[in-house]
Amino acid sequence: MKRFVLFIAAALLVCFAATAQKTEAMKGKTLVVYFSATGNTERVAKLISTATQADLYKIQPAKAYTSADLDWHNKSSRSSVEMNDAKARPELDGSVPNWADYTTIYLGYPIWWDQAPRIINSFIESQDFAGKTVIPFATSGGSSISHSVQELKKTYPSIHWQQGKLLNGATPSDISNWIQK
Repeated sequence: MKRFVLFIAAALLVCFAATAQKTEAMKGKTLVVYFSATGNTERVAKLISTATQADLYKIQPAKAYTSADLDWHNKSSRSSVEMNDAKARPELDGSVPNWADYTTIYLGYPIWWDQAPRIINSFIESQDFAGKTVIPFATSGGSSISHSVQELKKTYPSIHWQQGKLLNGATPSDISNWIQK
């Protein structure tokens, strides 16, 4: 009986140690990277960062977008011009510190013209994604995330992509349920 109790105690100790080791290994290795023009995607990114205890990095354009730049009704607005040019790559301001330390990347963006904004392409092309898992998330006024993720996968096939999620109006509970899947 003593052996059985010792065996169970040892097994539990190993399980707890493995869980603690896994948690420790994940610390600092998950990053939530996002671009947000109006604050919607930023709000969701912060919820994901809190739920995953991940670091947070905001993708910043070298030249900030103004409300006129974001006027999708105006065909000559900056966002319209960029989205109509598949080769457009807005310049970035800054880079992720310690990028090599991260293995899991939550990548967030608003949906523009049923796609990820071109600044997401700028960001992806500025980093080495070898050995990283990318989990896209997005916010949108009416589009799904499906087409944008398909385009990203097609454009960057060497990246290890996970299933994306549209997170309009997401609550902390919604985020928690999603990341546990």
